[in-house]
Amino acid sequence: MKEYKLETFHGERALFASSDCKITDCVFEDGESPLKESNNIELTGSMFRWKYPLWYCKNVRANGCTWFEMARAGVWYTDQIEVTNAIIEAPKNFRRSSDIKLTDVTFTNAAETMWHCNDVTLERVSVKGDYFAMNCSDVSADHLILDGNYAFDGAKNITIRNSRLLTKDAFWNSENVTVYDSFIAGEYLGWNSKNLTLINCTVESLQGMCYIDRLKMENCKLVNTTLAFEYADVEATITSPIDSVFNPKSGTISAPQIKDLIIEDDRIDPAKTKIICEAVDLRSDRPEWDR
Repeated sequence: MKEYKLETFHGERALFASSDCKITDCVFEDGESPLKESNNIELTGSMFRWKYPLWYCKNVRANGCTWFEMARAGVWYTDQIEVTNAIIEAPKNFRRSSDIKLTDVTFTNAAETMWHCNDVTLERVSVKGDYFAMNCSDVSADHLILDGNYAFDGAKNITIRNSRLLTKDAFWNSENVTVYDSFIAGEYLGWNSKNLTLINCTVESLQGMCYIDRLKMENCKLVNTTLAFEYADVEATITSPIDSVFNPKSGTISAPQIKDLIIEDDRIDPAKTKIICEAVDLRSDRPEWDR
């Protein structure tokens, strides 16, 4: 394999269409697309300072590398890429790529990141930015730390474990999402989704879990969660009190306490939802704004 060590590259397409290379402690300065159309590349301790470094590439391994802020849109149309121990400042990274594995990676500005990608594995990844993983498919995440709204919009076949998600409007329009042993905080969780499953999770949400086709919750806690389950087909076993439940469409909801159960007979059929609860503090036929 050809080796580059401790070199600084300038200019557009500096190592265009490279093949079978080891690149160690190098810096890619000004100049777009330095490794475009490359394959079988090993990067160690290297730095990208300008746009579009890895487009249309195959079989890339990057360890201990850094994408600075202007290395935006860094990995597009690339297959078989593994990134470990990286800091990525640049937004719009990973687009229309596949067979991606990220381990111990920090995204400090992940706006519009991981869009239209498939076959993605995330392990100990930290993300700050809106619209993460939009329209992705076949994603597995463990110990994901996410701070950003509208995550996983339109995503399919997603499994998340042991994670903390601070994200408004997460999982909108998604399909086949399962979250285990995680904490999720954010308004309007899961609207317009299909087959959303939460197991051993803690959720904090305003109007969360609404407009869902086949929602399943097992052994979950709802903290400060109001107006839940509106027009949702739900099978939920909740271990904490629920502040309010609003117009569930069908299914079964089990909880030790519901502080406000709001059912509008003219909008839903109450007989289609079974409520198993020892203590319902207030039963209402109208939400608070219509009373």
